[in-house]
Amino acid sequence: MTTPARPANRHHKRPRGEGQWALGYREPLNKNEELKKNDDGLNVRQRIIDIYSKGGFDSIDPADLRGRMRWYGLYTQRKPGIDGGKTAVLEPEELDDRYFMLRVRIDGGRLNLEQLRVIADISNEYGRGTADVTDRQNIQLHWIEIESVPDIWRRLEAVGLSTTEACGDTPRVIIGCPLAGIDAEEVLDATAQISRIHEDYIGNPEYSNLPRKFKSALSGCPAHCTVHEINDVAFVGVVNEHGERGYDLWVGGGLSTNPMLAKRLGVFVTPEQASEVYGGVIGIFRDYGYRRLRHRARIKFLVNDWGAEKFRAILEKEYLGYTLPDGPAPELPRGGRRDHVGVFPQKDGNFYVGFAPRVGRLDGDKLHLIADIAERHGSGRVHTTVEQKMVVLDVAPDRVDSLVAELEANDLQVNPSTFRRQTMACTGIEFCKLAIVDTKNTASNLIDELETRLPDFAEPLTINVNGCPNSCARIQTADIGLKGQLVVNEAGEQVEGFQIHLGGSLGVNAGFGRKVRGLKATSEELPDYVERVLRNFGKQKNEGETFAEWVQRADEADLK
Repeated sequence: MTTPARPANRHHKRPRGEGQWALGYREPLNKNEELKKNDDGLNVRQRIIDIYSKGGFDSIDPADLRGRMRWYGLYTQRKPGIDGGKTAVLEPEELDDRYFMLRVRIDGGRLNLEQLRVIADISNEYGRGTADVTDRQNIQLHWIEIESVPDIWRRLEAVGLSTTEACGDTPRVIIGCPLAGIDAEEVLDATAQISRIHEDYIGNPEYSNLPRKFKSALSGCPAHCTVHEINDVAFVGVVNEHGERGYDLWVGGGLSTNPMLAKRLGVFVTPEQASEVYGGVIGIFRDYGYRRLRHRARIKFLVNDWGAEKFRAILEKEYLGYTLPDGPAPELPRGGRRDHVGVFPQKDGNFYVGFAPRVGRLDGDKLHLIADIAERHGSGRVHTTVEQKMVVLDVAPDRVDSLVAELEANDLQVNPSTFRRQTMACTGIEFCKLAIVDTKNTASNLIDELETRLPDFAEPLTINVNGCPNSCARIQTADIGLKGQLVVNEAGEQVEGFQIHLGGSLGVNAGFGRKVRGLKATSEELPDYVERVLRNFGKQKNEGETFAEWVQRADEADLK
């Protein structure tokens, strides 16, 4: 007897999608997607000008306050007095202060003195003097009131700056080498490509609703200062077999709680193609990016699932309409640190002078001072770096020594210790609603202690301090990465502290380092811990061995 065929399951459900527009998943899948569908973030600008700046903080629609205002670089800052233990417990409105952080985007890190002075004036008049240089070349101000925002925009835009898409699910600041066009060893000058991409895509409604933020880098820097390995898209200067200068394309890098290194697509992009190729990559992210779950909405997850070969094929077939030629990988980064601190020759016979503010922390008066010092010594440009540092350009040979002396006299160190030079810190609990611990003061105190305890330590060593797991300060790629959390001290009290990551690095042996089970320290214990592990490194390291290389082979006991 033949068994009858079983009827098809009429109730079979379509597999749940990832919220990819290109595959037909257009419905709002979470609150963020619903917010963006209801109104483009770019439209909030006029409401700020016409309504909120006149009606004050209480007139702001909550969907704009905690959502769309980010499209113009505005985040509510943390209400003072709320400890880190309450960060993940309280509702957003309980954490919100009535003041804002305002991020000024500085594409390529390029600032002239007029722009620097305008930011300084805004800092002093509206931001209680705050001004932090970030690790993406921006400058962040705090204590901004909504009533002041239209005047701030007017002043910034009058000198060619803006806050447009400095935050939000947008193409954020395009980082670039601060020495573009002047470095005697650069592969190519990416300035024109950064400007073209900014013109084509920033503030463009076609690209203002991305699944999440989109971080970009373009550079021909021989030191690879724009950390291309951890950007969503990066164009890295190369020379092909025909002697033509162009870019190697990388996609899908990013850190936070699921760190991934970017993947090379293996293509050669000419400078003339750069903006179109950038549009293709960001278009793929917009159309194929995962929108269902917020924590999977970065392009790195798509690239990780697809692989470089499929991503390249989609880019060429669906977005460019032509095939890109294969191209070479970048040369290894120029030896030394990737931060441009010190005095170095330009290709025109002048010099640039890089200096180290303390963990990126400045103020309005200090910005004015920097502009005045630069002007006195013949420079009209002061650029920012992705290491929270700054560079004075175009200094004549006979002015270098006096410029350096004046910077150093004002604690803007041109020849800093390793600890001053290579310690970074995110905003931390002072202003950030996501933070659990203090960062800026902790990092600054750590620098002071280590300079006293280890005055002769001269090895390259990055110490990156983050107030939460999101890795704004790139903890996974630091030699010593400190992730803020509450820990228990010897007295059994819950206090501010850090989980410690060791041996992360970028460049030749890029990787996320080593986590040792249970390796934590309170903020108070940090100087003792770092001193101890660096003394062990000094005793055990082989000739030419880096800290990251030593960490990979060291016994756990020597890392604790």
